[in-house]
Amino acid sequence: MKFLTFEYKEKNYYGVKVKREDSAWILPLLFEDFSDVKDYPRTLLEGITEYHTLDFQELVRKLVESAEVSENADQYKAPFDEINILAPVKPPNNTISFGRNFKEHAQELNNEVELYVFTKANSSLVGDEATISSFSDITSELDYEGELGVVIGKSGRNIDRSMAYDYVYGYTIVNDISARDLQKSHKQAFLSKSLATPMGPYIVTKDEIPNAMDAQIVTKVNDEIRQDGSTALMVRKIDDLISELSKYVTLEPGDVIATGTPAGVGAGMDPKGFVKSGDTVRVSIDGIGTLTTHIE
Repeated sequence: MKFLTFEYKEKNYYGVKVKREDSAWILPLLFEDFSDVKDYPRTLLEGITEYHTLDFQELVRKLVESAEVSENADQYKAPFDEINILAPVKPPNNTISFGRNFKEHAQELNNEVELYVFTKANSSLVGDEATISSFSDITSELDYEGELGVVIGKSGRNIDRSMAYDYVYGYTIVNDISARDLQKSHKQAFLSKSLATPMGPYIVTKDEIPNAMDAQIVTKVNDEIRQDGSTALMVRKIDDLISELSKYVTLEPGDVIATGTPAGVGAGMDPKGFVKSGDTVRVSIDGIGTLTTHIE
């Protein structure tokens, strides 16, 4: 299933993409009309948190089936051209990011391949087709990083590597917008990577992406391909990342782990290829879709 969160007719909803249509089922409306569950989840995060993954998917599947055979199925759908897609989920913790997890990317920035972890503020989250500032008042080196995001489905601490995928709910796309000059001058990443964090457009449940370690990540700036790499090139794999993180922090349902970016960022180009006002960045990942961000 492809879950999303969106604004429609001045209200925020969450839903699932309608198969073979550019629209979304409005899940709160389906719960109200086709379910006996009175205290139903009002947000996608509540759905992920309060239900076992398969139980929630089965419940949603039954709701969609009921809506499909109803007399007025279209009243439960939100057309994509009438909605504003938001970040699919707001993690209970900050978005947790791994840097230097692709060898060639570390090399292009003259960094060592080492454990490099930082967080991104939830206030920075934006959705698909969002327009973000160029932040030219504070940086002249605004950069992009296309990344696979892993969405956690249940709470865990000290997770064994062999059990790591049991804690995965699904996957999304993260564009790790970075101010390179600030990152260098601050000697840490929180502020320089919390200006804006595009995420989405969907959370795709893990059953639809059986091998997330063999997915292509392609980033385009305008029409130019800048990044074209596979998750197979990760230094630390998804199960390693989950296991390592859980040694130090308790992972909670809805937490998002950004797993690192392939080579091809603007800072690694000669001449530099930083983004500027008027640019559009598109990050595509197999099985998920494309996350588009416009620079104001």
